[in-house]
Order: sequence, then C-alpha cells, then structure tokens
Amino acid sequence: MAVDYRARSAGADKNPGATARRAGQSRTRNLIMGFTININGTPRSVDVDGDTPLLWVLRDVLGMTGTKFGCGQALCGACTVHLDGSAIRSCITAIDSIGDSKVTTIEAIGATSAGELIQKAWLDREVAQCGYCQSGQIMSATALLATNPHPTDADIDDAMSGNICRCGTYVRIREAIKVAAQTRVKEG
Repeated sequence: MAVDYRARSAGADKNPGATARRAGQSRTRNLIMGFTININGTPRSVDVDGDTPLLWVLRDVLGMTGTKFGCGQALCGACTVHLDGSAIRSCITAIDSIGDSKVTTIEAIGATSAGELIQKAWLDREVAQCGYCQSGQIMSATALLATNPHPTDADIDDAMSGNICRCGTYVRIREAIKVAAQTRVKEG
C-alpha cells in the first residue's frame, strides 16, 4: 500500500483521507511520475506523486534523514532546506514545484563557506541540546549569513523566527550566528 505523504505532512492520524480533506486536499491521488532533482549538486531521479512533499522524498525515498519532520505545516522549521540558496520548508514544498532548482540539505551545507562557519560556531558555542531542530536551525542561519554577512540581532531574530527549539537554546543560537559572522568578516 502506498503512503499518502500529503496526509502525513498535514498531521497524519488514523484516517488519512480525513486528514487530507482537513488540509484542503482531495482524496484522489496524482499519477506517479519520474522527477530528476538536483540535490547537493547531484541529479537524483525519483518516481513519486507530483504533490509529494520534498521532505518525504529526501527522507523516505532517498534515505537522507538529516532533514527532520517536525510539524508538517511549515510552522517549526525542522524541515528547512535551501532551494537555490533560500531557506524553504520542505514539508510543504511539492516535488513538482522544484523544477531545475538546486536543493541543498544539511548533509552538504558544511561544504559552503557560510555553512562551515555556522557549524563550527555551533560546536564552539555548544548550541545543540537534544539536537532535533538543529539541522533546520543551521540551514536558516546559513541562508541568513549567505545574504547578510553583518546581521544585527533584529536580522537574526527575523531570519530565525520560523525555527522553534523546544529546548530553548535561542541565546546560544544567536551567539553562534554572531560568532560565525564575526569570523567571516575577520577572514575576509
């Protein structure tokens, strides 16, 4: 039996059809189609419904589990990835909307200059507590530094506002972003 990924991301329960209807989706499924998407610089081919969320393609089809499922409604940020360098929520991004865009996940973000600095600062400042939200936090922080090398506290708060940390490590997250930004300026 095929998994209804639309219902799963909409807050799956014991009645996926009811969940899909609550999310404003029909019970009819799209036909499975072949898609080739650029993930971390590598073209990957997948056969899925066109409206399958990118999150489930990454995790369930491709086995890339660094991107996490949090809420399925783009409210928590755990599923954040980059689409052409911009932070997006993969739980609500349908695979058929990706096109020729480049997807970058937590598995490859350390290969970017901003990603390397953020990951080092994250470790130096001991940001992670339980760690579950950290991949999404790092992806949002990296997108911020890629576009704003000198973020203010307000810039950081704005960029990170869509990411929830149940452990409350927000102060350490802000410190790590500031350290990464300062290191980037020093290294020029």
